[in-house]
Amino acid sequence: MSKVFNDPIHGHIEIHPLLVKIIDTPQFQRLRYIKQLGGTYFVYPGASHNRFEHSIGVSHLAGLMVQGLKDRQGLGITEDDILCVKIAGLCHDLGHGPFSHMFDQRFIPRIPSRFKWSHEEASLKMFDHMVEVNNLKDEMTIHGLKVPDDLDFIKELINGPLKSNESSLKGRPKEKFFLYEIVANKKNGIDVDKWDYFARDSYHLGIKNNFDCHRALSFTRVCEVEGLELKRICTRDKEVDNLYDMFHTRNCLHRRACQHKVGNIIEIMITEAFVLADPHIKIEGSGGKMFTMSKAIHDMEAYTKLTDQIFEQILYSSSSDLAEAREILKKITCRRLYKFVYQTKDELDKVIPKDELKDDNIIVDAIEMDWGKKEKNPMDEVYIYKKGEPDKAFKIPRDQVTNSLLPRKFGEQWIRFYHRTTNDAAVLKRIVEWCKIHHIPGPQDEDEIPPEDN
Repeated sequence: MSKVFNDPIHGHIEIHPLLVKIIDTPQFQRLRYIKQLGGTYFVYPGASHNRFEHSIGVSHLAGLMVQGLKDRQGLGITEDDILCVKIAGLCHDLGHGPFSHMFDQRFIPRIPSRFKWSHEEASLKMFDHMVEVNNLKDEMTIHGLKVPDDLDFIKELINGPLKSNESSLKGRPKEKFFLYEIVANKKNGIDVDKWDYFARDSYHLGIKNNFDCHRALSFTRVCEVEGLELKRICTRDKEVDNLYDMFHTRNCLHRRACQHKVGNIIEIMITEAFVLADPHIKIEGSGGKMFTMSKAIHDMEAYTKLTDQIFEQILYSSSSDLAEAREILKKITCRRLYKFVYQTKDELDKVIPKDELKDDNIIVDAIEMDWGKKEKNPMDEVYIYKKGEPDKAFKIPRDQVTNSLLPRKFGEQWIRFYHRTTNDAAVLKRIVEWCKIHHIPGPQDEDEIPPEDN
């Protein structure tokens, strides 16, 4: 039986019965307890939304896009295709850990390991686990999906093809390559995952979103591209400004919220607490085996139980083993945060020799700020069509782009310095001298330098 969700972003969303079955599993319900923006919630009190509602929104937009393409062009799109795309949108974030990107970008890299890990890969493992333990293969067959072929297709949709040579793809023939650009677009970053989080994050942060995803949906077509064997999802030539607004919105959200200097230091403090607590937190997994937080990523039964609630588990524990971690989390709740000292900017990918500061109390946080493709213009990979030739696409000529829409640089690295106890002039002087030695530019705004004590 289908259900209707009342979503603050997209209004009333009707959910297919198979998607309802997926939503009602422990593996999906877990997403109710993982903040979409991690530590940003400690800065923006409206940013209390979670991966749960975002995933439903992505599924909804994915369905709108593929249904719209079918209605306008046919393209051999089947009901099975539409259902698989919706499931991929729903399940694309199953692998996120506590506080979302804080877990995979800050916590996991601090843990010595021989394995590379990403939340995208974890999403595929969690999807397999969810299907297996909840007997969803039978449900999928009832609703017309072909198992295991459509399971492979859904997983390919979630992680996206990495190369334009699709000989390794199992789910669909190359004639339907465009389906792989809907949920996770590796080519230019224009996908419904971003469209939902732009709208949802902006709404909860109180930041204006100038990008209209529903307008973009109405101008989406699949076109032949000269020089390419595969057909691509393209947009109308008059929508170029709207797409630049999209990438600008992404950059704005990261600058003002996701990479807020206070939100970032809170995530650094949570990470420190989690690293200290890791050997002492035990989570039961498959066969009754116990796992630490960092090892739970290898067992989906244990990982299902790992959510933001680990913060409260440490904060309210009485274990002496967790005393140091608990004290850090208490500092966060009482707003006794590490001190911001200094910020500068430099080129992307420049190696920052943090160890040479020789002060364990100084924290260096290097952040990449870009438009989604590092130093490249993401619009260079966008194809557009004209009204008179709706089935032929071409790249956007630079002379058709309003100069005011283009940034001076598409990517840069922000380097921030914090201190665990003080931001006095002596600490600042040491950091400034270190920056000069390593040819790192000084601050560009006077208010980035704390005043000296009198």
